[in-house]
Amino acid sequence: MAKKIGVILSGCGVYDGAEIHEAVITLLAIDRAGAEAVCMAPDMAQMHVVNHLSGEVAPQETRNVLVESARIARGKIKNIKEVKATELDALILPGGFGAAKNLCDFAVKGAECAVHPEVARLLREMHAEKKPLAAVCIAPAVLAQVFGGDKRSPALTIGTDADTAGALKTMGAKHHDCPVRECIIDNENKLITSPAYMLAGRISEAADGIEKTVKTLVGMI
Repeated sequence: MAKKIGVILSGCGVYDGAEIHEAVITLLAIDRAGAEAVCMAPDMAQMHVVNHLSGEVAPQETRNVLVESARIARGKIKNIKEVKATELDALILPGGFGAAKNLCDFAVKGAECAVHPEVARLLREMHAEKKPLAAVCIAPAVLAQVFGGDKRSPALTIGTDADTAGALKTMGAKHHDCPVRECIIDNENKLITSPAYMLAGRISEAADGIEKTVKTLVGMI
């Protein structure tokens, strides 16, 4: 039976949801590894809607994170509150500002951020069952807030940005600078992270790091 890899999406679009390139590369890498992706997202309103042509916030518009994420998942997606760790073998969070605006509020509150309760609940369940977790781009901020207070501080990366790395350290994580095509592996906590578009100038750069992350994730099962 194929291993089931949970994929937590945060909307659809880099500025207010999941980064589409990262999400699709993740899904492709999971499939190529012979595993099955189980897409999920919170059923909630996005923090805001950004016009991806102009880069400006569209104040009159509202969108739902689960509904928007369904675009990437081709409609095959679950409300995260219905997903249990027992149903999955591993879990990964693609990046995009939605990870820092919808899955948590790191984009607004930095190190003082709070994680969506259902996201935190599932991450905690997975960790308790010693199942591997991964995150790319800015999504490691979610892991830092959930696990940063633990006795075994998580080792992770968002690339090389000093300010963001400093915020993750404040949350209790151990940050390691990492080239875009590589990933940081925390074997003790079973966490894998990669910078993706925190550093990538080309889609192929992001893909190399994400593919290594997924390969490592599946190998830890």
